[in-house]
Amino acid sequence: MIRINLLVAAKAKSKRGGGASAMSTMEMGDVASPKLKVLVVLVLAAGLNYGYYYRLDKAGKSIATQMKAAEQKNRELADVKAQYLERQRQADSYKRRVDVIDQLRAGQGGPVNLMNTIGDTINGTEAVWLSTMKDQGNSVAIEGMALSTDAVATLIKNLQNTGYFKNIEIKETYQDDSFKDMQAFQFTLTCEKAKS
Repeated sequence: MIRINLLVAAKAKSKRGGGASAMSTMEMGDVASPKLKVLVVLVLAAGLNYGYYYRLDKAGKSIATQMKAAEQKNRELADVKAQYLERQRQADSYKRRVDVIDQLRAGQGGPVNLMNTIGDTINGTEAVWLSTMKDQGNSVAIEGMALSTDAVATLIKNLQNTGYFKNIEIKETYQDDSFKDMQAFQFTLTCEKAKS
């Protein structure tokens, strides 16, 4: 129950004089019982709790929606990844095939390159003729005839300058007595092929 005392305001008005306004005071007794206070606190706590629950529920629904979208995106990307891996596997298979074909072509051209290199070197060296040439895998054995030992030395120098051979050794050289009119030297060379 609320009581208002208006008499105190009237007394104060008369004491101050006529023109001054007086403040009225209200006396509030016992506003509510403890049960009402507890009830108000519980209602406020329930309201705040419901607001917090509503925010959490809304955030949970938002996260669930985002997770569904992320899972859908993940499935799409998994399909794209599978297609990419399949195409990569096909590309690797194709590359291996092309490499094998290139190796076969390079192996096919090896003897031709060897013959061209030696032919050009012999033609560029004066007073030297070949009688045999044997390709022995990593090395080549060359037998021939020259008009002088200097011609054999020039041939060795020219073979080294081609870059096709790395080690060139003279196995044997001797003067051929079967030629009466001129001086002739028989030679045998071993040339180790350079790694390409």
